[in-house]
Amino acid sequence: MKPTLLILAAGMASRYGSMKQTDGFGPNGETIIDYSIFDAIKAGFGKVVFIIREEFADNFKAIFEPKLQGKIETDYVFQSFDLKPFGIEEKIERAKPWGTAHAVLAAKDAVKEPFCVINADDFYGYEAYQKMYDFLTTEVQDDRFSMIGYQINNTLSEHGSVSRGVCIVSKDGNLADIQERTNVYFKNGSKVAFEEAGQEFDLDPESRVSMNFWGFTPKIFELSKDMFVKFALANKENPKSEFFIPLVAEQLIKNNVATFKVIPTQNKWFGVTYKEDKPIVQASIDELVQTGVYPTNLWQ
Repeated sequence: MKPTLLILAAGMASRYGSMKQTDGFGPNGETIIDYSIFDAIKAGFGKVVFIIREEFADNFKAIFEPKLQGKIETDYVFQSFDLKPFGIEEKIERAKPWGTAHAVLAAKDAVKEPFCVINADDFYGYEAYQKMYDFLTTEVQDDRFSMIGYQINNTLSEHGSVSRGVCIVSKDGNLADIQERTNVYFKNGSKVAFEEAGQEFDLDPESRVSMNFWGFTPKIFELSKDMFVKFALANKENPKSEFFIPLVAEQLIKNNVATFKVIPTQNKWFGVTYKEDKPIVQASIDELVQTGVYPTNLWQ
């Protein structure tokens, strides 16, 4: 079976100020999601599943169904605050969803084939989808997963510091650990550094970082469900806690349940967090259109 593209699009986009998942960035109002799906279709993916909040459904279908009809199979699943499907009867008050790994669990009934997970508001580039497709069709196993590893200098902003999950990669190319680094920035042009406890440290500009692009089999639903139940019960008094995919990966690696291949890519990553990011992303996409990487009108 062809692999599936799972798009995490249930976030509230509170820092952006509006629905960045459906905001237009391309020359004809294309969303970042449009470019992700275009690249995934080109790479060979057979289905796209949107993980959204239920109240987003009509808007998403109106935007994406007309342009995707006949090009790729689509499905929609909802990330909910209801924990009864996990056997948790008590209502835990939350202002935001439970995080990316909980969002993936929402797709357990919709995905029966190998799949990859991406963020709705991140641009990853075609090479990443092609390499993930190759992994999901030739190498993935129930104990062998993957992530796309970007060079850190291909993910930074020239307009300030960012946080990045820096990957520790073993000699055989597997993920050993992810170290969260805050305040990562360009230093003296092309060098990369980060600050910690008031001190500056250099980083190899070719260090691999996770931008939340993961490859799995449906086995991950079974492996992460109990983890989430324990996490939710342990954090029911912490409404800002989130169950992230790297937390799942860390546990599976530590317990020798699965390995994660770090698939390197030379693609440049960019994304949107704040409104101020929009013109930067628009300029980046315009450059890709002008150089012929994408057609001016993506779906015609």
